[in-house]
Amino acid sequence: MFDAALKKPLSKLAVPVLALPRPTKRFVALLVDLSLCVLTVWLAFYLRLGEFISFAGGGPWARGAIWASVVSVGVALPIFVVSGLYRAIFRYSGWPALLAVARAVGIYGLLYATVFTAIGVAEVPRTVGIIQPMLLLLFVGASRALARVWLGDQYQSILKHASRPKVLIYGAGNTGRQLAAAMAHSHNMQVAGFLDDDDRLHGHVLNGQPIYNPRDLDNLAATLNIGDVLLAMPSLSRHRRNEILNQIRSAHVAVRTLPNLSDLAQGKVSISDLRELDIDDLLGREPVAPNHILLARNIVGKVVLVTGAGGSIGSELCRQILAVAPAKLLLIEQSEFALYAIHQELEDKLAGRATVLVPLLASVQDADRMREIMSTWHPDTVYHAAAYKHVPLVEHNPAAGIKNNLLGTLRAAQAATESGVSDFVLISTDKAVRPTNVMGASKRLAEMALQALAAHQAGSPSGSATTFSMVRFGNVLGSSGSVVPKFRQQIRDGGPITLTHSDVTRYFMTIPEAAQLVIQAGAMAKGGDVFVLDMGQPVKIIDLARRMVELSGLTVKDEHNPEGDIEIEVTGLRPGEKLYEELLIGDNPKPTMHPRIMKAHEACIPWAEFEARLIDLEIALNLNDVGVIRLMMQQLVAGYTPSDGIVDWVYLEQEAEAQALA
Repeated sequence: MFDAALKKPLSKLAVPVLALPRPTKRFVALLVDLSLCVLTVWLAFYLRLGEFISFAGGGPWARGAIWASVVSVGVALPIFVVSGLYRAIFRYSGWPALLAVARAVGIYGLLYATVFTAIGVAEVPRTVGIIQPMLLLLFVGASRALARVWLGDQYQSILKHASRPKVLIYGAGNTGRQLAAAMAHSHNMQVAGFLDDDDRLHGHVLNGQPIYNPRDLDNLAATLNIGDVLLAMPSLSRHRRNEILNQIRSAHVAVRTLPNLSDLAQGKVSISDLRELDIDDLLGREPVAPNHILLARNIVGKVVLVTGAGGSIGSELCRQILAVAPAKLLLIEQSEFALYAIHQELEDKLAGRATVLVPLLASVQDADRMREIMSTWHPDTVYHAAAYKHVPLVEHNPAAGIKNNLLGTLRAAQAATESGVSDFVLISTDKAVRPTNVMGASKRLAEMALQALAAHQAGSPSGSATTFSMVRFGNVLGSSGSVVPKFRQQIRDGGPITLTHSDVTRYFMTIPEAAQLVIQAGAMAKGGDVFVLDMGQPVKIIDLARRMVELSGLTVKDEHNPEGDIEIEVTGLRPGEKLYEELLIGDNPKPTMHPRIMKAHEACIPWAEFEARLIDLEIALNLNDVGVIRLMMQQLVAGYTPSDGIVDWVYLEQEAEAQALA
């Protein structure tokens, strides 16, 4: 405690000392050494005589001490000057500087001992000529070491603080003030002021920091060397936030933001709350509050099963479902690690809830395993999120993709029917609409299978109670394979950003919003429904990449700006990839009770015909006859037009071997 109490005033004193001009610092060092010469003479007399003497007290010893001090100063200081002790920067003093001190004091000691020990001077004990140089070496060396410890550490601290990146806080409200206070002692950033839209605040000072007009940001970034702008307006609408981001882009500063008020912990804002811009910040889509009646209808107090529980959509569905308090939540996943991860996460979130979590390793293609699980727990609601979704991978492995996406869906649906499941909801994709790839075509076939089953049940006298529905939407942000984390990593690596085509356009939605809408759509199903989520406006991927670069404080390198930081490289469309995605096959969507959910009416094949053709397709799949598979898919899925030739890895390798033998 004493050390801390002493350290604080010493640290404060170091700042003005470091600010002195260099000649003044040298003069101060010389005065210190002069004082040490006198002090060590006085101490040498005490050690020799056993008593303290007074320089002004008179007597022979006092006169001797005065002469010894005068000689010490007259000999030591010139030697120290010639030896370069005052040219050294004390805060950087190390062993070389201490060795220089030892050499200088050694020369001084020889001369001083010659005068007072070898020759001798009246009224000065001969031993003083030996004791005093030793004391002087000790004190001068200690003074240099003290200067290094005291001034060196403080100087490094000052330099470190001065070199911190400067930031401006956008928003001079309560959140902005709390953020500035939290950053007062930050080692990573220093606040250079506030930006605020309120004209009345411009030119004023808040907690010692000036408040600037946001329109001056371009000039401020250059003159103040601003590296980041921190958005401290968590209650701002997405639309207004998007306007601000567009305004900031031209300043070439990185942007960080605070999460929404609902996401902030109660209490003061901390630096750890700051995060990189999420893609939903860039897209500016306003969230719609969920309909809690729809959320609860198929979940509260019920047994709920999620396939693909460890995937991007499946895991978020599990989180949303757990929050609505089901009696049991069955997690089906074929990846052991993914199942372990989501199960552990949900276990941590239980927090006294009565929900029972059951992690189950299974493949949806395994009909016996699916039948066993559903007959054991008799789930009320099934959310089928298990699927292969990566377009190029499925294009290169078409049989495996179709088996998982089509046959896996069918096996799970049939097991659900046999076990009396009330609601079965398929997570579909916009790529199922007029597909150009196997993944999209397989998902459309999965939709058709459920539509055919629903129609068959409706006309069956047994009157099975399972309600089948499908929810179709576009890309979700942050999912595996999403362009956003990929672009962000490429920007961190210095580029280039790789883009398949400059005209590629996609719909985007956040994973939590998609999961909530899936649950609500499933609750509105009557049987065989195809629900389509309102994805907002489609986004041009190259524009998204540019915005991400510019809001990272960098510039795009192109023909107009050859000195830019990050290049955008067009690599060409991958197998099966489309330039544009659609959400509807027809043009007759109908509204529902939810503003973000539409209902489509898509044509389907009767179950009897579909089942017969499915048997033939399964034979081709088992044989991996890629040509026949493709032909049958085109016959089954209206609008399926493959954009490339066959790129199945096995097929290509077999073709290469056949050509080599020919």
